[in-house]
Amino acid sequence: MKTPIKVTIVTTAVVAALLLTALIYVLISQAPTTPPPEGGEEPQVVRPNSHVLDDGGDGAVTVVEFLDFECEACGAFYPVVEDLRNQFAGEITYIVRYFPLPGHTNSTNAALAAQAAAEQGQFEEMYHRLFETQAEWGEAQESRAEVFRGFAEELGLDMAAYDAAVADPATLARVEADFTEGQALGVGSTPTFFVDGELLELQKWNDLEDAIRQAVKGDS
Repeated sequence: MKTPIKVTIVTTAVVAALLLTALIYVLISQAPTTPPPEGGEEPQVVRPNSHVLDDGGDGAVTVVEFLDFECEACGAFYPVVEDLRNQFAGEITYIVRYFPLPGHTNSTNAALAAQAAAEQGQFEEMYHRLFETQAEWGEAQESRAEVFRGFAEELGLDMAAYDAAVADPATLARVEADFTEGQALGVGSTPTFFVDGELLELQKWNDLEDAIRQAVKGDS
């Protein structure tokens, strides 16, 4: 991706995220929350069941993104994230977690589709399909679950297993667990990034790339 294009995309995404932050905060604060983990367990940025897109191996910098597949800012960051994954291949472990915002009609439906695909080993394929088609279904006021089911068919998934996973309360619980833990970690909007466990406050268009580069170089 050429730098001027990347600057425009990220700048637009950051501005959009800032404009929506107040509304999103209100929506999240009003959403029902799941009880905290038993035994007073501390929230974790990464869980054993978190979805790993790139595994950089021992010593790699860990980058975690809490995302909403319907979020326009996440969609705008998507090509930037893909560029960074390529740029720092082998140096970072890139992980994504669900954070479906209450104000988006199909954010949870999209997350359910991704999780159902994950159960058949095709999380990343569905991840790409959802972001690449976001403009076609995002901001719809009615369910687009059938659209996502169509993506599953195109990916060649076992549709009986896919349908069962989408309908399984455990799948929804898996998505909601990420959302609840994100709240406990201080996530208030999407996309939100953590670099080696530290919450990154995006203020400039290149903050994510700079934070990754500094962590890779070992700078404090």
